[in-house]
Amino acid sequence: MSEVTNNTQGPFYFILMGIPGFEASHIWISIPFFSLYTVSIVGNTTILTAIHTPPGLHQPMYLFLSMLAVTDLGLTLTTLPTVMQLFWFNIQKISFEACFAQFFFLHGFSFMESSVLLAMSFDRYVAICRPLHYATILTNEVIGRIGLAITCRCVLAVLPSLFLLKRLPFCHSHLLSHSYCLHQDMIRLVCADIRVNSWYGFGLVLLIIVMDPLLIIISYTLILKNILSTATWTERFRALNNCLSHILAVLILYVPMVGVSMTHRFAKHASPLVHVIMANVYLLAPPVMNPIIYSAKTKQIRQRITHLLFKGKAH
Repeated sequence: MSEVTNNTQGPFYFILMGIPGFEASHIWISIPFFSLYTVSIVGNTTILTAIHTPPGLHQPMYLFLSMLAVTDLGLTLTTLPTVMQLFWFNIQKISFEACFAQFFFLHGFSFMESSVLLAMSFDRYVAICRPLHYATILTNEVIGRIGLAITCRCVLAVLPSLFLLKRLPFCHSHLLSHSYCLHQDMIRLVCADIRVNSWYGFGLVLLIIVMDPLLIIISYTLILKNILSTATWTERFRALNNCLSHILAVLILYVPMVGVSMTHRFAKHASPLVHVIMANVYLLAPPVMNPIIYSAKTKQIRQRITHLLFKGKAH
């Protein structure tokens, strides 16, 4: 089979796909997608405004929550342009460079979400197991370093896979399975030995999808052990309730993430509709649901949002 790369004469591009079998209904399908994107943008922007508008909520928990909101916004804004232009205007072509840029930010923000949730589990551990030292352990300087470490970790994790993929030749059959550029999807179009890429991808799976949830489980095992040693059921319930939002956010991220990885590795011959649905749930569920969960379950966030709304009406 003939090959093309970004060095081939003439522009090289990928072709994005919408919902298989429902191409004629893309305008109608765009309505729920645009609604979800709107909820994500408005919800996460509201969370950031509520936390940082003076007098802001500058405790460690809320600083980590603002990191999560920024990550969710980044994930949303990375996929929104290609998804909506495909549904609204049937624009399927995306250039080689633009596709790789989207691939970098999409996977970078996805890994960042996992890293932030891991950091938030450490925050919950310190708050419940070492409450007297909470303010001295999680200072603003420490939180800033954690944020920097998360950013470096995600950039350094994604960059090698980007360069490993970019150096390989792509076949003329450059039709992608989604309306955005996923690494798992792009690697199928390579006309070369991809063993190095596969092993590196396997390493990332161990680093992100396996290690992060494992460390989160260890944190909650220690938290549960501490909670069960407390005096009353009221105190136990209060401590567990303080963790509920984070537990839901963890489940909303990792269940679809594992589902997408398992589908691409072990269900390659499944209906294309299955792959599309799993990928969209994986990318849309966390940015949409996280602000709803934290607004509903966190009293201080609700109070700040209510204050901002009524303050806006007063003006």
